[in-house]
Order: sequence, then structure tokens, then C-alpha cells
Amino acid sequence: MPAPALSVKNLVLSHAGRQLVHPLTFSIQWAESVALLGASGSGKSLTASALTGTVPEGITASGEISFGTAFRPGDRGSAEGIAGAALVSQDPQTSLNPLVPVGKQLLIPHRRAGFSRTEARREAVLLLAQAGIEDPAAILPRYTGELSGGQLQRVCIALALACRTEVLVADEPTTALDAVTRHTVLASLHSWVSEGRTLLFITHDLAAAAALCSRALVMEGGHVVEDAPMAELLLNPRHPYTRRLVHAASGAALLKAAARTSVAA
Repeated sequence: MPAPALSVKNLVLSHAGRQLVHPLTFSIQWAESVALLGASGSGKSLTASALTGTVPEGITASGEISFGTAFRPGDRGSAEGIAGAALVSQDPQTSLNPLVPVGKQLLIPHRRAGFSRTEARREAVLLLAQAGIEDPAAILPRYTGELSGGQLQRVCIALALACRTEVLVADEPTTALDAVTRHTVLASLHSWVSEGRTLLFITHDLAAAAALCSRALVMEGGHVVEDAPMAELLLNPRHPYTRRLVHAASGAALLKAAARTSVAA
């Protein structure tokens, strides 16, 4: 059996001696899309920071994370370097430099990979198109202040793809978006997953997770309390906290998503 695309063993994240994420162990296989579900404060975003080498100052981390090569979760560095995972943040405003055109920011990982400037620009245009930008060439010279929230989020997806990592970690990428833009961003991620890539989708939106992922991990208070195929979790949640999540999100859209994931499984 090949090694998983992502393996997490005994990950612990603490602040001032208090554990915020308790010993966490899970793995994600190649070409698998997994949702990490839970309310705000459950430890989802801290887990994302450990996976992408961006643990906040003041947080101590221990355990082991492997993307083919193990590294310490407290190490810091670029997504394409140490962590082996690229991050799509819930706040693209803080992920992009407002003083640099987005095209120049997209060229950086391609240039580091050895592309010429012309080749890097062509790749940036292609990735923006894959992320759902309708006129990608026109986006390249623009600054973040000239783009909508949905456009910025799609630029972040393109930037994450440009890093060419094994795993994409999307941390609440649709939280601040309107319904139409949310649908477009989810479609972009779905297209990325359908090409056989690996996704960890961090969200409190169960309907979005059901539409995108084949499996779910549920976090409460820094613990994973349930790990199940998405269809099983929607139709027969076992943990009381998971049952509350499903009950709160119940409705026609969720039932349709449950049927789709059940058929896919």
C-alpha cells in the first residue's frame, strides 16, 4: 500500500500550557477529499496552520506530519517548501500583498520552479481560468483592492495550485462570500478534486462539505469525535455533537447532498 498523501500522528497544539488541539491522528489518501467539520473554536484553523507550516506565534506544537517526508509541525516556511501543503485561507485579504499586482504574486512560485517569465505568465493565466476567473489576463495587472471577495478567493486558489503541492488545505474558503460567489468557488474546488488531487476542506458548512467531500472528520473542543464516510455521517451520525450539526443543517439541499454522496460511495 502506498503511503497516504497526508499522515498526522499525535498532533498537539497548545498555548500557555493549555492544550487547544488534543492528540490528533488521521490520514488522507491520494485523490481523497475530506472535510474537517466543527464550530468556531473547535481547533480546525489551528490544525490547518500546523499542516501548512504557519503555526501562530505563541502556539507550541508537537507530533508528526508527513507528506512523503516528515516534518515538525512547529516549523515555519513556505507552503511549497516545508509543509507539502498549500493553504487557501478564509481571509484572502491577509493572504495577498495589496501593494503588488496579483499577477506578479502568481508568477513567484512558477519562477521558483524554473519557468521563464513568459511561461510563468501563461501558467498563471491557466490557473486563474481553472479557479473560475472569466478573464484571467485582465486580472493579472490588478491589485487586491480592485477585486471582489470572490475574485480574491479564486486568486488564492490559483496561488495554492501554483505551489504544486500534494495536498490543498482550504480553510473556510466560502465563509464571507455571497451565495453565487460561494457556488463558483466550490465549483472551482470540485474541479480541482475531480482531477485526482487531495483536499482537506475545513468548514462549519455541512452542506458545502457534503457537496464536495467523500469523508468527514468532526472536531469538538480540540478532539476528533467522529470520522466517517460523508453519506454515513449525514444519514446516520453517531456522536451527539455530529447529530446536532446534522440536525442544524437539515434541509432539502443537505438531503440531496446525502443522496449524491451515498450513490458515489
